[in-house]
Amino acid sequence: MASTGHKVALQRDQLQPGIVHLGLGAFARAHTAVFTEDAMLAANDPQWGIVGVTQRSDTVARQLAPQDGLFTVAERGEGAAPARIVSSIVEAISGRDNPELVVDRIGAAATKIVTLTITEKGYRFDARTRTLDLDDPEIQADLAGRPPRTAVGQITRGLQQRARTGAGPITVVSCDNLPGNGELTGTLVRNFAEALPAPENENLLVWLDANTAFPSTMVDRMVPATTDGDLAAVGHELGLRDDAAVVAEPFRQWVIEDTFAAGRPRWEDAGALFSTDVAAWESAKLRLLNASHSMLAYLGLAAGKETIADAVGVDAFRKAVRRMMLEEALPSITLPDGLDGGQYCDEVLRRFANPALGHTTAKVGSDGSQKVGLRLLTTVRGTLDAGRVPKWAALAVAAWMHHVATTPEADLNDPLAKELHAALPASESRTADTVVPALLGFRPVVEPALAGDEEFRDLLLHWYRIIDNNKASNNGLESLGNEINHG
Repeated sequence: MASTGHKVALQRDQLQPGIVHLGLGAFARAHTAVFTEDAMLAANDPQWGIVGVTQRSDTVARQLAPQDGLFTVAERGEGAAPARIVSSIVEAISGRDNPELVVDRIGAAATKIVTLTITEKGYRFDARTRTLDLDDPEIQADLAGRPPRTAVGQITRGLQQRARTGAGPITVVSCDNLPGNGELTGTLVRNFAEALPAPENENLLVWLDANTAFPSTMVDRMVPATTDGDLAAVGHELGLRDDAAVVAEPFRQWVIEDTFAAGRPRWEDAGALFSTDVAAWESAKLRLLNASHSMLAYLGLAAGKETIADAVGVDAFRKAVRRMMLEEALPSITLPDGLDGGQYCDEVLRRFANPALGHTTAKVGSDGSQKVGLRLLTTVRGTLDAGRVPKWAALAVAAWMHHVATTPEADLNDPLAKELHAALPASESRTADTVVPALLGFRPVVEPALAGDEEFRDLLLHWYRIIDNNKASNNGLESLGNEINHG
């Protein structure tokens, strides 16, 4: 990134590494890195520079290295601020290629916080038990002593190094869309430590109890994958080429449990909210915003809509999503103090309609096996338990089932694609009557009690037939829309 006179906010020669961030994707750069830069500026406290670590790919590390960690955040949509150069990242590391260096950075005495945006599948846990999947081959390899490549392995080995060297307490902050993400991360780290040989883990477990904190958080900002068109637009605006640029909506939110072991940035000065009830914020986001995102993705995919903005622009889809939020999700959750449910739902739909983001239905619909349970089946269960009919949440789940059944295994972007297709009948036999029971019986996603609920099964069969018949008729959008409007 060549200099063009655009101001770099932080004094780079004063910036010190204090945070290691695992999962240096677009979201982390448009959210956590921005909050952290603003907090350092507000408090004139440069000790929270970020060491960013990529997980599955080294692309971002390669993009940032020649730019000294600098990158652009360009907001798109109503109320967008001018593009800004973010300067809070002091080092970018490929975790895949340099796992020992990652452990050293986590183990360094200067590091006080580890943050994570590794997506649901990056935690490698059993969703039913919320414990580490010790049968995962990558977890097994990390436990066997290779330089760790999983996030949980890297964190635990880094903490093990701190315990050995006396580097001091540390806080691990999950920023992923998982309920109780702090408690979950702490459990997974302890599970990994407990699975180590006894000579290694005895002192480590005691050290973890006394020197670590795992606060829960809720994060929110829509940050789609950067396109070539986005890079060209940023280049035109700044007068330079920035291969690491990201685009995002103007909205951003971060709710954090104030439980830290060794100090933190003043993120509240950057607009973060510290709360004793993060769980209520998490539930609202997962079951209103994230659930609606998934619903629009799968309905949009069934109707041939490329983006979320295209999907929410379909009147019937927008009505179905709104009814799911108002009639099913909202009555089955407890909102945090100060959050108006109706206004939040309206805001969600407005944000989805932002055409400048270009959030694709394919991307939002990826990894469905990791998301459907948390985002949609919780509402189905809560609605049934209250004696009501989960009509609209069932539509979303049926649309996911249809997407799984009609997408070839090789094209299904899901960590359980092979297992999902193994559970299905042969492709020529896939109808509502065969697919719905097969996927209801898929235990990594659907719990037995819910799978056996006849009312839910009948709703799924009803909606699956409608989606399947409309798609087969090649008149999917109009007919499907009519069914939703009258469903």
